[in-house]
Amino acid sequence: MILYYTIERESEITQVIERSKFIACAAPVLSREEAEAFFAGRKALHKTATHNVPAFVIGDKSQLQWASDDGEPQGTSGAPIVQMLTSEGVTNVAVMVTRYFGGIKLGTGGLVRAYTGAAREALHKGGVCGAAEQMRIAFRLDYAFHGKLLNLAQNGLFSLANEEFTDKVTVELLTDPENEGEVMTLLSNLTSGTGELLSKHDELTKRRI
Repeated sequence: MILYYTIERESEITQVIERSKFIACAAPVLSREEAEAFFAGRKALHKTATHNVPAFVIGDKSQLQWASDDGEPQGTSGAPIVQMLTSEGVTNVAVMVTRYFGGIKLGTGGLVRAYTGAAREALHKGGVCGAAEQMRIAFRLDYAFHGKLLNLAQNGLFSLANEEFTDKVTVELLTDPENEGEVMTLLSNLTSGTGELLSKHDELTKRRI
């Protein structure tokens, strides 16, 4: 089940609007601390920029929202970026849009369009995806059962995340938490009870949409 939508990876785009250069970078984050570390890194990278406008939305229900105009006229940059993120339905995302002023003023509407447009491009380049809770099951079985396990994976009940081949085969399976019992029964039946459960735990995974 999809818990919320976010982005897969950090991404950056550059746009030139009326001689001003706008560099937007979006990154997936899980906390305010991660967002602040991301902003600090971007500011250090663009020390001579006219403005470094930060914004983030964090929480599975977008509970934490924050932005700064960083010297631009109030309400023309940071807040519109937050509004764009919420309208796109994403969370756990931090965005910084850097501006190198080119000498031509854009006006209030122009600034809003420039900042939100650049931020949106960076967001989409990062790959909007769903964050889902899944269970990771590590299981060891004899080589004789490996081929049958691969065939069973085609049914969609689980996916193979990792395999390790030593004296036996160790596999890591990903499945929806509600399918845990069915998968464990399947593994037991497949190996006639000779397989070995090594571990199982819930984790968040990202799925492209």
